[in-house]
This record gives sequence, structure tokens and C-alpha cells, in this order.
Amino acid sequence: MKLFTVIGARPQFIKASAVSKAIERTSGIAETIVHTGQHFDSNMSDVFFDQLDIPRPSYQLEIHGGSHGAMTGRMLEQLEALMIQAKPDRVMVYGDTNSTLAGALAAAKLHIPVAHVEAGLRSFDLKMPEEVNRILTDQLSDVLFCPTDTSVKNLQNEGFCNKPVAIENVGDVMHDSAIMFAKQARSPEGLNNAGEFILATLHRAENTDDKERLENIVTALNEIHRTQMTVVLPLHPRTRAAITKNRLKLDVKLIDPVGYFEMVWLLNHCRLVLTDSGGVQKEAYFFSKPCVTMRDQTEWVELLEAGANVLAGASKDKIVEAARLSKQMSFQAGDLYGAGRASENIVKILRTV
Repeated sequence: MKLFTVIGARPQFIKASAVSKAIERTSGIAETIVHTGQHFDSNMSDVFFDQLDIPRPSYQLEIHGGSHGAMTGRMLEQLEALMIQAKPDRVMVYGDTNSTLAGALAAAKLHIPVAHVEAGLRSFDLKMPEEVNRILTDQLSDVLFCPTDTSVKNLQNEGFCNKPVAIENVGDVMHDSAIMFAKQARSPEGLNNAGEFILATLHRAENTDDKERLENIVTALNEIHRTQMTVVLPLHPRTRAAITKNRLKLDVKLIDPVGYFEMVWLLNHCRLVLTDSGGVQKEAYFFSKPCVTMRDQTEWVELLEAGANVLAGASKDKIVEAARLSKQMSFQAGDLYGAGRASENIVKILRTV
């Protein structure tokens, strides 16, 4: 089978690392990887291919910047041309980015079957571009690889059980990667003797593109850093630009974007995670760290139910208070996301569909 895989953003590189390695260990699948270029900074892109030993993409489209519509349209045009040339038997996409939707839409227009890894996730907030991307991608896919029971139920509630599609709960490939690479973790430069710290990440458009939300979050991080514990923040390029544009000042420990091994080290050594990232919420759980999510909703509702995660939105007071109370969060990291065999499950199913 000729498999055409579309990736373009940091979480997708990590997910693809586990699945591509599982593909390499089997026979009957020839994978072509296309990198759209959505994450173009070398620290956000190239370093992941080097560290995770992902097969180098056969095609680099270098599409980034511009509005959602412009970016997705350019990806759609170029991916369609590549698919016509490559004639794949199936296209596989990951997650919920513009690259995800463009890959699924290009394939659907050419009547090429689509497999969606991380299907069925819902925040129920259509203001999030990621929510639009994941809903539309699920509608275009015939094989839906779900990471949790909740994601399966979401699809069933939307009527997918009455459609000619395969809904498979395979587990979460991010868990596979966390297990696979935990021993290779290394500290970012200058943090070997950092002492206790809180890890923060901030990049979602709902926060960076809204001045009031961004200012509230920046103020909260500054206060936590000043009054509770050192806050370490690997600063996303888009966030840096938004902070500069809005003339805000971050008074925390800023570091450059990090590779996956450094991120694993940060997760393993921090006391608490403050994030607006879907993936980092799960990674905090993998490493048994409490998490405060700076969003109004989360796709990973099972983390809330397990007491591992708290929603604080973009309220300065709620974020500060949740960080203060995080010492009281009690949970046991269990098996919410499979047992590290999601990639093997995906490959096994791909060989039969």
C-alpha cells in the first residue's frame, strides 16, 4: 500500500515519529511523508526530524504565514498536485492543524481514502480554528483512529456509527512517543541547576490573537513567577510577535523553543504545567505532573475527571489561584491513553483497510 502522510506542525512530528517507526518495522506499507512547512522555524521543525529520527520528508512545501484561509488554500493546491503525481492508495493526517484539513480535503476531492489519527476530539468551541479543522477532517475520513473512549463517543453522538467508516480506539500515539524517548531527555541549555520551576507554554491563537486574553495571561505568569515559583517559558515565535505587537512585558525565565527531548526533560523535572496546548496537557499527565490549562475548554475531558487538570481560562486571578492550589491536586497517572501500543494498532489496521 502506498501511504501519503501529511504533517506540518510540532505535535504532528512527534506523533509521526512513533507511527513511522512502526511502519518501518512492518511490510506491505510504503510511506511518503510531506511536510507542509506550517512550523518553519528550525527549532520548531528541523530539530524534531533530527532528534526523533523521523524519515526525512520527500517533499517540503514551505507554506507558512498568512491567514488561515490563505495558508490552507495554498496547502490544498500543492498537496493536490503531489497526490495526483504520487497516486497514493491512502492519505493519513494527524491532529487538527491547517495541514490536517488541507491534506484531508485534497485527498477527498481526488477520491483517495483518508485516515485521521486523533479523530473524535471535541472542545465544542467553534471559535477555535482547531475545532473547525478536526470536525471537517473527521467528516472527510473513512478510518478514524481515536485516542480515547470519549473521542469514540463523540463520533457516535454525531452519527458516525451510521456511516460507512471504521471507528477504532487505538490509544494515543503521543503516549507511545513519551515512552519511546523518555530515556533520551536532556535539559535545555542553562537549566541544569534551575531548582524547582513551573513549565509554561503559550501559543494558541485564541490567546495570542486576543489582546485582553494575552495581557491577562502574561500578567498571571509574571505574578506566579514573582510570588510562587520560577516560571520557565519556551517562547513560541507567534507568541513573541504578539507580545511585542501589544507592548507587553514577560517577566519570567524565557528560553528559545526546544526540541522534543528537551521538552520531555522540562516535563519530567517541573513541578507544575501551565499551558494552552492540547498535547502538553496530555504530556503533563504522562509524567504525573498537575496541569492548569489556560483555555475555556479542553478536548481532554478525562484529565479533568481524573483530577489531573484544571481549566482556568484567561482569567488572571483563576490562573494564579489554580497554580497556588496545584499542590493539592491528587491523581494517579493511569492508562487513559492506551499502553504505548497505539502506533502498532494503527499499522495493523492500515494493512487491513
